[in-house]
Amino acid sequence: MDLRSHHPYPSRRSAVAADNLVSTSHPLAAQAGVRMLAQGGNAADAALAAAITLTVVEPTGNGIGSDAFAILWDGTALHGLNASGRSPAGWTPERFAGHDTMPFHGWESVTVPGAVSAWTALSRRFGKLAFATLFEPAIGYAENGFPVSPVIATLWHRAAQQLSSQPGFAETFMPEGRAPRAGAYFRSPGHARTLRLIAETEGRAFYEGEIAAEIAAFAAEHGAALTQADLAANSPDWCGTIAKSFDDTTLHEIPPNGQGIAALMGLGILSQTGIRDMDADDPQALHLQIEAMKLALRDAESYVADLDHMKSITVEDLLDDGYLATRAREIDPAKARDVGAGAPKHGGTVYLTAADASGMMVSFIQSNYAGFGSGVVVPGTGVALQNRGAGFSLDPAHQNHVGPGKRPFHTIIPGFLMGPDGPQMSFGVMGGPMQAQGHVQMVLRTQLWGQDPQMAVDAPRWRVTDGLGVACETTVPPATIETLRAMGHQITLEAPDNAFGFGGAQLIHRLSGGRGYVAGSDPRKDGAAMGF
Repeated sequence: MDLRSHHPYPSRRSAVAADNLVSTSHPLAAQAGVRMLAQGGNAADAALAAAITLTVVEPTGNGIGSDAFAILWDGTALHGLNASGRSPAGWTPERFAGHDTMPFHGWESVTVPGAVSAWTALSRRFGKLAFATLFEPAIGYAENGFPVSPVIATLWHRAAQQLSSQPGFAETFMPEGRAPRAGAYFRSPGHARTLRLIAETEGRAFYEGEIAAEIAAFAAEHGAALTQADLAANSPDWCGTIAKSFDDTTLHEIPPNGQGIAALMGLGILSQTGIRDMDADDPQALHLQIEAMKLALRDAESYVADLDHMKSITVEDLLDDGYLATRAREIDPAKARDVGAGAPKHGGTVYLTAADASGMMVSFIQSNYAGFGSGVVVPGTGVALQNRGAGFSLDPAHQNHVGPGKRPFHTIIPGFLMGPDGPQMSFGVMGGPMQAQGHVQMVLRTQLWGQDPQMAVDAPRWRVTDGLGVACETTVPPATIETLRAMGHQITLEAPDNAFGFGGAQLIHRLSGGRGYVAGSDPRKDGAAMGF
């Protein structure tokens, strides 16, 4: 990796190098993480303080009612945590009879929130500081207020137009009857109260106590299925990781129910192509990546589900080298294709990363799914509930068919790279279906083409949409767009500030020699990398 003072992409910043680093989607959250490191905490403490702070300062992408996943290197081993919640016990398929698709907003899209359980699990196993200490920055911002940034204000305004009628939303997130403007101070006393109760009880108040009772009572008031028993039954899983190598680098992802497997499949398919002979911004290299991700995403959509329910088509089937080679042969090097699912067996999100001088590295992601999620906010608590239930299928033949006590298909995924000498990079890219595609783009740019984290973050991105459709940032050179269109790609251009469409990325890469790190953060959102 070449740390350069100049690079070919428009950028507002340089990579940040330090022995201890935190990179998040909001400066106040990054600052909260660094504050924990300065108090003697480790990367786990820093990541958690940043994550908790993000529920306050970036409610447009996450909240107390989010789900979460993490991959952590503890200095000797890699650990994966799945803290996505399950569907209520009352969510039988019959409950959704008459629906063409799963509801996207409202109570019928709410599954049990898992983020709080991620905070407690990571802190208990790996943290050094007292659990309550991690909440101090977030509680301060919730009680005293913080100035809303222009990016967050824009996303907040858009969400308010859609969600103002959802139960509890306007009461909490539309003071004075509208979304806060950029620069306005926003306070959320209920949010502070909930965080304090979670801190004091190590999460029990949220799943078994006072807050759980308030969530369940509000659900019952609106005829929702979610109960206090559903909340009490929640538990995160130390699930390990699944992996796929590209030359001497191995990408690790969380096993399904998430879409991380699509990134592994895309990378595995690309390893069977001639992409190594191409430059980073060669239109042919983009074409191969786009075609590989079409194949991977189509399979993920068709087969990925709660791991306990992936019986007919398994993770091993989808990651089989022979199968991925077969999929690679379906790529036409000169022409775009509208692909279908293969036959592997015949018959609104926030991402952050932290690393410390001891060698610990944390890749952490939590999300409401769509912006503020379901739009449902429990009065007096600041708890905005995610809409992850929208990820279920209503097809009875699908492994992801809606049912009780089941995890839905998830888009949020933390990424982690291991190299021949150990941990290499903790990273993630936000933005719904962009995430697996973004992981592949970041891996290739940093590992195959040697770009530093900030350069990889600043490079123009693309996103497969559907059929032959591909969305590209307007910063992609016109000549590249023309070449891709000539190959049959149906290109639409979108501004780079489309934070959900192209995601915001955060990367921390270990420097060669094993000491120190270098980080990149994304100006598409309010990304900030800080260290000491």
